[in-house]
Amino acid sequence: MKLNPRQTEAVKYVSGPCLVLAGAGSGKTRVITNKIAYLVQQCDYKARNIAALTFTNKAAREMKERVGQTLGRQESKGLMVSTFHTLGLNIVRRECKYLGLKANFSLFDDQDQMALLKELTEEELDGDKDLLKQLQSTISNWKNDMLAPVDAAGRAQTERDQLFAHCYEMYQRQMKAYNALDFDDLILMPVLLLRDNQEVRQRWQNRIRYLLVDEYQDTNTSQYLFVKLLVGERARFTVVGDDDQSIYSWRGAQPENLALLNKDFPNLKVVKLEQNYRSTSRILRTANILIANNPHLFEKALFSAIPDGAMLKVLTAKNEEHEAEKVVGELIAHRFMNNTAYKDYAILYRGNHQSRLFEKALMQNRIPYKISGGTSFFSRVEIKDMMAYLRVLTNPDDDNAFLRIVNTPRREIGPVTLEKLGTYANMRGKSLFAASFEMGLEQHLSGRGLESLQRFTHWINQLTDNAERGDTVAAVRQLVRDIHYEDWLYETSASPKAAEMRMKNVSDLYSWITADLEGDNYDNEVKTLKEVVQRLTLRDMMERGEDDTDADQVQLMTLHASKGLEFPYVFLVGTEEGILPHQTSIDEDNVDEERRLAYVGITRAQRELTFTLCKERRQYGELIKPEPSRFLYELPQDDLEWESERKPVTAEERMQKGQAHIANIRNLFKK
Repeated sequence: MKLNPRQTEAVKYVSGPCLVLAGAGSGKTRVITNKIAYLVQQCDYKARNIAALTFTNKAAREMKERVGQTLGRQESKGLMVSTFHTLGLNIVRRECKYLGLKANFSLFDDQDQMALLKELTEEELDGDKDLLKQLQSTISNWKNDMLAPVDAAGRAQTERDQLFAHCYEMYQRQMKAYNALDFDDLILMPVLLLRDNQEVRQRWQNRIRYLLVDEYQDTNTSQYLFVKLLVGERARFTVVGDDDQSIYSWRGAQPENLALLNKDFPNLKVVKLEQNYRSTSRILRTANILIANNPHLFEKALFSAIPDGAMLKVLTAKNEEHEAEKVVGELIAHRFMNNTAYKDYAILYRGNHQSRLFEKALMQNRIPYKISGGTSFFSRVEIKDMMAYLRVLTNPDDDNAFLRIVNTPRREIGPVTLEKLGTYANMRGKSLFAASFEMGLEQHLSGRGLESLQRFTHWINQLTDNAERGDTVAAVRQLVRDIHYEDWLYETSASPKAAEMRMKNVSDLYSWITADLEGDNYDNEVKTLKEVVQRLTLRDMMERGEDDTDADQVQLMTLHASKGLEFPYVFLVGTEEGILPHQTSIDEDNVDEERRLAYVGITRAQRELTFTLCKERRQYGELIKPEPSRFLYELPQDDLEWESERKPVTAEERMQKGQAHIANIRNLFKK
């Protein structure tokens, strides 16, 4: 497919900073992949001096594959296509001596982080789950805003903020002692390093001579600074984004970063991609009219060469059970009449809690479905166990991982033994693992507890040695055999079938690791066990909620999760005041972001779009009568068909419908 004039302009402008405002479905990934090829083939750039940043591993993989198809293996060698956090991890890994980190640092995921915060704040928060969650997200926001504990304390206005700043300070101190980093550190630390160390900054600016950034409207403060420090004075970069699809302010994303670019790079070239290749003209027209109610820094209007197509439908249900039945009924009838696949349909909702009734209705009708953002591979117990073993193998000082595996499977090392070991380790300023080898431990711990502990840590030592000096793959396999993990799964699983499934997950993990160690994966690099484990830990953090299966299933997901995807037929459910727009946003006067969320939902639909709402709904045990969403009234009413005002069907229309129906039945029998 040839590039259109605007896409071509975006690809060929390479002499300065460039912002590509890419509307929904306007082919932004094609622009990025074509631009990378153009830089290498026409502008004498080496692939190893180009970096492209995305927000998800899935997007990075797709982009890498597409560039590979255009350029071929040789020309694309060394090209960096990764997430912000993966690039951050690479910088931290290469420059750890400047950061005061030992090379074998650990990565803490959100569960490790929560366990540590809970332990540290026992006195202050007394294990209160809600407060701990608030603390975790507050620390994350502070890091994204580049605030150290001392800055957070200086800005604290409420008592709660002062308490949280104190907890943040304890948390950072403990993370330093553990030689560990969390997800947000992977941006924060490289930014501080690039900002304060000229030598490192020059090294990375020379390495990355052209930078491309996807989904730029989702960047937060620290990510914007990351980009700015990497491009430096030379400012050779292209960022692609759409202010109308900025829906992550709750995660610190700032669409204002588009305006900041204008200020920081006065010679910024702006190219608008307004032709949409995804949806019918009617769907786009309604989306444009809706989003025009928001203030805009850059005006743009999407258009499509695809004709108007079907009217947009609005269905009203008695209550939420009826809403789910109605959607599933419509879906069955539509599929039968149009001979379509289940995967052509998506049911999108504002909050996860709305999915339950739709799942129930789909199950009752034996319709296969998939919920995006379900259990991630890495959050399964057996995978977390194995990853913890591997983390200890590559970094014995990882106390969190050590605590997870020291008694799994059981090996007579109980809480009393661990408490004594912990107290001694703290006193000596050592990790739990290192402390287990010290002579002085015998003053605090004796008998079977000490024996079992030392047997375990000696075994880990032996295995680490084998993995480093000998055959790493064999050492990793020996690990599973030595601990009799399969027997343990059969003892602890609900059924032999469940144990078998869990063991299969462990085997899958090991085949990934082996492929990585032997360089059989998609980037062909042979890696050390430490690199593989760090990469998998990061992949786990990034991929919660990402899945790649292409089975024939109805897709259920939140509006947030739907961004970047497209489906022929979309049901946007619960379009009521209080749900979309969400009540919190109405109370906080942030309806603009909810409108962007509705816009994202509408522009997922390629051919047909159906809105649903309820006359009554149970909320917190109370029966309420919600109003239709204001967004429905903001849409052009000529393009909407409200079910309650359906015109009577003429005899002729009935006949046409009947003939189409018979033709479809015939088709079904031909299959």
